[in-house]
Amino acid sequence: MIARPSPKWMGHPLPDDVNSDLTLVQLTWQERKIEHWIRFGGPAYERSLNRASRIVGFAPGTVFAFVRWAANGYGTVVSRIDILRAVAIGAPYQTLPFVRPGGELLLKIHGWPKVERVLQMIDGIEALAIDPGDVSPDYWRHLHNRLTAGEDAHPYNWSQHRAWLKRRNILQ
Repeated sequence: MIARPSPKWMGHPLPDDVNSDLTLVQLTWQERKIEHWIRFGGPAYERSLNRASRIVGFAPGTVFAFVRWAANGYGTVVSRIDILRAVAIGAPYQTLPFVRPGGELLLKIHGWPKVERVLQMIDGIEALAIDPGDVSPDYWRHLHNRLTAGEDAHPYNWSQHRAWLKRRNILQ
């Protein structure tokens, strides 16, 4: 019998306590150089690798926002936000750097002015006392499409949210 090789993350074996159905995200924080963080979404797993990096894991179906920012001596080189839904084993997914295996991409925005606009929209959703992780996936796609086209997006509201919750209950 052939032993299955241990799963790896960035060339290193994963700790034994990692559940194989989690979507893993590597977060790095080096002040004013590389800053990767989760804006919203509840991780089911978290492990510190060292002072500057850690791994978080999301259960299938969890929606989360992954923000990446990097700079060099001349200024910002990467400014990006991705809103993803963690996928179950065997489900189709899109791959992203620092995300293993990947996720269902609901929003993909780059460039600081647009990223800042997404962060403001998330703040607006939280001001309504709505968890951004519970927002309709269709809204994140709408926001992506409008910002990509250079248009203003419609703000999320309670009537949309109630309709989404009812639809989600029917789909489950």
